[in-house]
Amino acid sequence: MAAAAPRVGRRTIEALLATHAASLRERSLVLVHGHYVTGAPTRFTATVDDEPRRVQVRDESSVLGVTAAWQDHRHAAGPGDVLVVTTGVDDEQLGWDLRGRAVRRRTLTVENAEVVTQRFGATGLDVRMYGKEWLLEALLEAEPSDVGWPRVGGLLTLDTALRALTVQRLGLGETASGPGAQTHPPTLDMDTLLAWSRTPAGPLRFAELPSVERAELKNWLGDTAGPAAPVLLSLAEAGLGDDAMALGILAAALRDPAAAPDTALAIGGLFGQVMPRRAALSAFTDAVEGTLTRWIVQARSSLAARQRVFAVLHRSEKLAETAGLADTLTGSRFLPTGFAAQLGRTVAEARHSSAAGETALADLAGHGLVALYPDRVRVAEMAVRVARWLEQTEPAVPTVAEGIRSHVTDWGWADRALTLLWAGDPGGDLATAGELRGLYERGRARRERLDEQFARRLAAWSAHATAHRPEGMPVIENVLESAVRPLTGAGAPLVVVLDGMSCAVAIQLGEEMEREGWWEVVPRPADGQPAGRMSVVSMLPSITRTSRASLLTGEPVQGGQSVESAGFVAFWKRRRREAALFHKADVGGGTGHALAHELMGALASEAVVAVVLNTIDDALDKGQQGRGANWALDDITHLRDLLSAARGYGRPVVLVADHGHVLERGGRTGSAAVPAPVSGTGTVSARWRTGGGRAGDGEIEIRGPRVLEGGGAVVAPWREDIRYTGRKAGYHGGVSLAEVTVPVLAFVAAAEQTPKGWEGLPRERSTPAWWREPAPGDGPAPASGPEAGIGGPADSAAPRRNVPDAAGAGPARAVSPAVPRVAACLGGEVVASEVYEAQKEYVRKAPEAKVVAAVIDALAAAGGTMSPAALAAAISATGRVRRNIEGFVATVQRLLNVEGYPVLGFVDAGHAVKLDIPLLRDQFLPKPKPKPKE
Repeated sequence: MAAAAPRVGRRTIEALLATHAASLRERSLVLVHGHYVTGAPTRFTATVDDEPRRVQVRDESSVLGVTAAWQDHRHAAGPGDVLVVTTGVDDEQLGWDLRGRAVRRRTLTVENAEVVTQRFGATGLDVRMYGKEWLLEALLEAEPSDVGWPRVGGLLTLDTALRALTVQRLGLGETASGPGAQTHPPTLDMDTLLAWSRTPAGPLRFAELPSVERAELKNWLGDTAGPAAPVLLSLAEAGLGDDAMALGILAAALRDPAAAPDTALAIGGLFGQVMPRRAALSAFTDAVEGTLTRWIVQARSSLAARQRVFAVLHRSEKLAETAGLADTLTGSRFLPTGFAAQLGRTVAEARHSSAAGETALADLAGHGLVALYPDRVRVAEMAVRVARWLEQTEPAVPTVAEGIRSHVTDWGWADRALTLLWAGDPGGDLATAGELRGLYERGRARRERLDEQFARRLAAWSAHATAHRPEGMPVIENVLESAVRPLTGAGAPLVVVLDGMSCAVAIQLGEEMEREGWWEVVPRPADGQPAGRMSVVSMLPSITRTSRASLLTGEPVQGGQSVESAGFVAFWKRRRREAALFHKADVGGGTGHALAHELMGALASEAVVAVVLNTIDDALDKGQQGRGANWALDDITHLRDLLSAARGYGRPVVLVADHGHVLERGGRTGSAAVPAPVSGTGTVSARWRTGGGRAGDGEIEIRGPRVLEGGGAVVAPWREDIRYTGRKAGYHGGVSLAEVTVPVLAFVAAAEQTPKGWEGLPRERSTPAWWREPAPGDGPAPASGPEAGIGGPADSAAPRRNVPDAAGAGPARAVSPAVPRVAACLGGEVVASEVYEAQKEYVRKAPEAKVVAAVIDALAAAGGTMSPAALAAAISATGRVRRNIEGFVATVQRLLNVEGYPVLGFVDAGHAVKLDIPLLRDQFLPKPKPKPKE
């Protein structure tokens, strides 16, 4: 009795033809014991003995069928054509006449092991494969039709064969041919398999495989990719492959031993017939969360990755809702509803106390979706910051100078935070919105009280103050002389007037300028107190035609662009400098040019150049910036192009406003109604009117030589919700701190360009203490010291030393001068070590030991990370000034990075310096080995 005929495919036929190539030189009939696979091509061209031969395959089950096939071939075949007949008929039945015309004069028997060996170009086969007929058949059936199996050249191992089969069966290697093809097979790990589960046909391909093959591949992948792989493939078998990642997110709830039985039952229902063991399910959820975390990182720079992540998240939410788990899984680390719930808890806790808010914020920071929702996280951060600010003793406004400086130092930061609270959580619910509103109202009420005090001080000061006798308060008319002229020694400055820039906006732009590599500089106070960001008071009322004209001419005047241009040129001419002023219409270039030809020519010259950019003021006038009113360098038309040109021509840059602004809030604090415009006698503008009537609630009368409207007297509101004209996105002209305070930010491209008598202002010294994350173990941080205005007095309060808490991640935390002894001693211990002494041999002209110790101690006190500017300030405390901080850090790296280990280095694209303190200790201060017991 003949043996059962095996299945034969095209690749087997080709292998047989190659094996018997010599016989095919004289014969054209090949009889094969087997059945040809249904659907396989019956006519194709094969290479036999290095020549192409046309092949026809006939599957016949009888002697008559085989004979008829041969007769048809004899009459119709061309020279060199080959007929292959697969059949289950044995040789005795076929007879000698037919067999005599066939290769080897008999029916050829298919040996799958031999064929597989040949198809892989192997010299032999792993002995374990001979007993796995399912594998041999699968390898013959699944061989890629275009490029075949990869050539191994030696022994074909079981793992190599299974890996190749898995890649082909799952469709993981479909990109391995053609232009740009992969040169290496894909890695078979859970990242790859979970990504495969999201492909349209991948899980279906696996589900359609024979049951034996599915079971064997699951077992092998369980050993290769871990216990999570069989769970995934079981879901694919059950038709749930596309939902695998979503199910993994939900199943994470079962890690909790206290999970309710109803929760386990509901999740089990979603898994259907797939019932993995607890350990396997735990491994699966871990794999899903790990892969999703990596996808979230990719989503920062890839739209496709972001869409992929949200597809999984939305499906998870849908499945949770279907199973009645939406309320149960609010603690999930990877569900958007869980993120929203934790954000809501953070805001609610912050409203009650900053400490509770910080704890909740730390929990929010541990949520898996934080990187997807930076804007929403920022709202929670601002809620905690406002809570810290409100817990401080409420400040007073003793003088105009103190008010202006405190606004730049402290209250402008509060305005920035309150603006985000007002805008709310972009994806929040009504409960969170209510908590944000409550916190906002408390902060806004404090700001109103400060504005009222300031307005009364301003009214008294304005009655006598002039540009020549400002009574201790720097004024906008003196900016060119006091803030711009000193920079001319480092190159002709570029003055960028950002019409309407408030302190809240200036804070954002200043942070971004530092991240872009600009070095903020300020005058060094004569009394040795810490310097701070410059600020001045605008003309009154705080409107463009008086404040901007006075800024650009250096004297209190009114006027438009012609007055500004003439006055600017005249100011610098008196100081023997060429100058040019460009307004909005003169800035943009023609086709192919970012900036106008005349402007570029001026920037390339030695002239002092000023450019007026109206983007902020225009947006407030037309409501273009939205509720949040956040600003970045790219948001301001032409600003980045101007900064690039200034850097290229070696120009210092001054960013200055002519006045600030207040935003439309839609109503009185605590009321949802939008107030009608307040009418008053002599109304002229949105936020000021001539003094034809008495000042009402929220208003004050301002008189004096710096009041250039209304014959020297106007009425202006200090309350933000008063306006005299129609509704816009924002307004200016009033006497609130946000409108009257003019921030002045001066920058140089490198520290060595710092003017004589000036110093760098790192981010850590321009940020209020309550804004920063409090240091562990510290008590409540005192308010940050005031920032020095131009020519203004400095506060006598002793400052706290400020250091950053994360690489480029935002403002720093405050650290008490009484740092722990271990941090203060670490630098000294390192530079006194034998390893450090040996490292000095490799560094020519190594820095002084005390300087290196200061670097280590400063970084240790900061938690390991500082901005370059702050590090330079720490070095200067040793009496050594390091203008090229990047080069200095590179030298210290050679001292500390023993054998190339990254003890010290730049992070955040060079915007922060990081010290790996544990690695530093391991390299320089290794613990002594314990003595063996006797």
